[in-house]
Amino acid sequence: MTSCIKFIATDIDGTLLSDTNELPCDFFDVFKALDEKNVLFAAASGRQYFTLLNMLEPIKDKVLFIAENGTLVMYQGKELYSVTIPKFEIDSIIDVVRNIEDSHIVLCGKKSAYTETKNEQAQQEIMKYCHQIAFVDDLLDVDDEFIKISVLNLKGTEEHVYPFVAPLFAATHQVVVSGETWLDFMDKQASKGQAIKAMRNKFGFTFENSMSFGDFFNDVEMLNETYFSHAMSNAHPEIKELARFIAPSNNEQGVITVIKQKVLQCN
Repeated sequence: MTSCIKFIATDIDGTLLSDTNELPCDFFDVFKALDEKNVLFAAASGRQYFTLLNMLEPIKDKVLFIAENGTLVMYQGKELYSVTIPKFEIDSIIDVVRNIEDSHIVLCGKKSAYTETKNEQAQQEIMKYCHQIAFVDDLLDVDDEFIKISVLNLKGTEEHVYPFVAPLFAATHQVVVSGETWLDFMDKQASKGQAIKAMRNKFGFTFENSMSFGDFFNDVEMLNETYFSHAMSNAHPEIKELARFIAPSNNEQGVITVIKQKVLQCN
């Protein structure tokens, strides 16, 4: 059945990349083999589109970019799908998060990401994921189309941010712990899974011939929208329970290992 795979989506951090932020050594060779089989490959990440574009520059015109946790989908330089958040909702979230100790806000727009933090450690961490970044005096004055708000808390967002914001915003927005130090706010309907659903007809793949890989809570909907769903062995325990299959860890090049065994070795 896996020989009929037409679509593969993978999370990036903690999934495709190693803990040292490296792509698997033979990633581009495997991608070429998938392309020859007409398998559409999607980089589905909480990362910014511009960051993903830089990372996958050699194959940028053949990858489907599901960026910012599914709020922006780009292909061959063109926007195929997006979900924005109204400015008044952005302002209310910023007002609350500003009062959470040790939390740094990244406002994610279509043109750039924006932050007002002056903390150097936080700035360095933010720039790992946002290559197009503007440092501003006041986020409330920024003019752009906004698709996400990310919160960085180096002490951990599941414990130090989520309990404060979920009671206020979880009913009206997606409030997702997307990594140990990151939390994201998005439109209630936005997710990697929703983006995948929106792309099915355009690219001609189905739930049954789709494969995915993830490790954290921002991957839940993506795993639910693909039959061959894989949690990495390093994934959060709840993600392992959700997925149909377990892949080797990100440090064992689990995504590439599974693709070789289940897709490329099949006729």
